[in-house]
Amino acid sequence: MFDHPDYDDHEQVVFARDAAAGLTAIIAVHNTNLGPGLGGCRIWNYCTEAEAVADALRLSRGMTYKAALAGLALGGGKSVILADRSEKTPAMMRAMGRAVDRLAGRYIVAEDVGATVQDIDLMAQETQHVSGRSGRSGDPSPWTAEGVYLSMQAAAQIRWGTDLNGRTVTVKGLGSVGASLCEKLHAAGAVLKVADIRDDAVRRVCDKTGAEAVAAKAAHAQPAEVFAPCALGAGLNPSTIDDIQAEIICGAANNQLATPSDGYLLLGRSILYAPDYLVNAGGVISVAREPLGLTESDAQAKVKEIPETLRRVLKMAAQQGICPGQAADRLAESKFKTAA
Repeated sequence: MFDHPDYDDHEQVVFARDAAAGLTAIIAVHNTNLGPGLGGCRIWNYCTEAEAVADALRLSRGMTYKAALAGLALGGGKSVILADRSEKTPAMMRAMGRAVDRLAGRYIVAEDVGATVQDIDLMAQETQHVSGRSGRSGDPSPWTAEGVYLSMQAAAQIRWGTDLNGRTVTVKGLGSVGASLCEKLHAAGAVLKVADIRDDAVRRVCDKTGAEAVAAKAAHAQPAEVFAPCALGAGLNPSTIDDIQAEIICGAANNQLATPSDGYLLLGRSILYAPDYLVNAGGVISVAREPLGLTESDAQAKVKEIPETLRRVLKMAAQQGICPGQAADRLAESKFKTAA
């Protein structure tokens, strides 16, 4: 584990199993210098256990950086359940709650891909270390979409000096966040191309927004001015970057770059890349209301600060001759590494 390429001095990695409840899970706590590690529970049918470990390690690290840039007194954690979402049961969710509870507050669980508010409610029957329950902060997806939308507008102003009206945007991934982002972009006058592996999700968005449906495998290569990755990560890599026609990449997916060096491939092609964990922080800001006692207006103000942080990161990158991802990392590290 200590030699794993995605291990980054994680404080704790826990493997949890409850055979009776059908639970096999991994919880990774990356850094708690600023506060307990907050991060969602992803339920996914991983091809191998190694993929699940890598996902937990990468995502938990990203949460540390995300919370730091968002100005939250929280650290980074993440959990993954190795199961298809169709296999979920109440017993499995309660067992996950017990696994979280054994960490005694070092990790706070919330919603992620494959999990719902109802799943978090079930976990909350076994632990108080949850966020995003129904009747409280609830679904973080609209908050995530809002932060990405505001960041995309800021990126357009930086690149073209205009807003997104009339600009063509390709959105790949039409889950709760991607679909909400499409509605915002449609209202702003953007021309949409959309892709998802689920035909029903594509139809719903097309019916609402008049978007053009495109193949998911070719979404990144579409003629468009903006590309918004909102599905799973590692989609920006040497095999895809050469085909990208967009001038701006700004989306909600976590870990969009397969490796940090891919940020320099984008820079070499003069593509403005908005670092994912910066622009998609609206969701963690939303669920942070519960553990930090933030009001809704407090959280809304923090979401509105996201595009200003993006401007700061892009300016820093230009001044130092580095890619935006590296600039975002340096700014985040200046916050959480000095807090120990």
